[in-house]
Amino acid sequence: MSFAQLSLHPSLMTRLAELNYQQATPIQLQAIPAILSGQDVMAGAQTGTGKTAAFALPILQSILSLQLSAQTPSTANQATPPQLNKVIRALVLVPTRELAQQVHHSIEQYAQGSSITSVMVYGGVSIGAQIRQLGAGVDILVATPGRLLDLLRKRALSLSQLTHLVFDEADRMLDMGFKDEIIDVLKQVPKTRQTLLFSATLDDRIFSFSKRLLRSPKVIEVAKRNTTAASIVERVYHLDSNRKCAALCHLIKVEKWQQTLIFSRTKQGADALVKQMKHAGVSAEAFHADLSQAVREQVLSQFKCGELTALVATDVAARGLDISELNYVVNMELPFQVEDYVHRIGRTGRAGNQGQAITLFSVDDEPLLIKLETFLDRRLPQQWLTGFEPDLTQMAVTTRKTTKSALKQQARKKALGQRPSRNKK
Repeated sequence: MSFAQLSLHPSLMTRLAELNYQQATPIQLQAIPAILSGQDVMAGAQTGTGKTAAFALPILQSILSLQLSAQTPSTANQATPPQLNKVIRALVLVPTRELAQQVHHSIEQYAQGSSITSVMVYGGVSIGAQIRQLGAGVDILVATPGRLLDLLRKRALSLSQLTHLVFDEADRMLDMGFKDEIIDVLKQVPKTRQTLLFSATLDDRIFSFSKRLLRSPKVIEVAKRNTTAASIVERVYHLDSNRKCAALCHLIKVEKWQQTLIFSRTKQGADALVKQMKHAGVSAEAFHADLSQAVREQVLSQFKCGELTALVATDVAARGLDISELNYVVNMELPFQVEDYVHRIGRTGRAGNQGQAITLFSVDDEPLLIKLETFLDRRLPQQWLTGFEPDLTQMAVTTRKTTKSALKQQARKKALGQRPSRNKK
């Protein structure tokens, strides 16, 4: 279905045509009409499905309608009555700086040519500059929870006239421990509002938390839960742990990979891997929370324009990265949280493009692989990489809690939303 059938404002349609947006994605087809009708929405959509436009376009339409209705014959020639510019109508809460930048950029693109203003605020940069931006007036605010609360405490903004509240990547906000901050934000917004929650996964935890956020929401799921995009080819190479870096550099050089996003569990691991890759002649840089915002933006810019072959990131830092035509994602080891596997490889294979997700698997990763396969409800076939065949005499250390049967039982309980049993004292 084309955007022309979604009853969007002519100025938005003109802008979408300029951006070469033609066919609406499944999440847009379902979410936009629901949001335009005033419903609360809880949507499960993977990254790269067009979810930002799914909530941004109807919000922009609502603000445009308010501006038009507020015009009088004496103000008809003005773009917008001045008083409307000072009121925050929509708040988009996001877990990371990178996602804030991505969402803000998209909103600015869609709103170009109108008088609607958007500002983003996040930690790690001058709060004074952000206060000055807010003082100039804003219609849409994109914010991380911590910095938003800082600004509210300083009374640098008011959310008293908010009409739209959006939680983008709500699952990641909970993963990062923002539950208390979200509750504090809710105390500052009107009870009568439209609330939209977007999450890569819709599990029992999200459904439970959404009860205090949403009112009779329309639930939208554009893909089966715990699935990865069909456009992603997954490969698992079984090799020895001490040869993972060598194998990675071999693949990058032999297969001529460009713009390879590599995941490391820790910041220290990311730094160590970058050092090894540089020694092997691969241009790589780390991307994690210990780096300043200026350095992170510089590294990301170098990666996007092709100056860097590889970006080695932690899960928290990489959340929200928007890199077009990212063809390769590599897991140096499997994540402890199985949901993070879906988030990680969702960086590639976006908007229908083909992508490859490579996992470098060693025998000590076996417990995590069992949990992941139970979560995904499918096997991830392993293969050997020529020249890097594993030492089959190595065995993983197992305990009573890490036997295959125990791990499968734990994963099934989690998938069903069951809490692990506890011995009564």
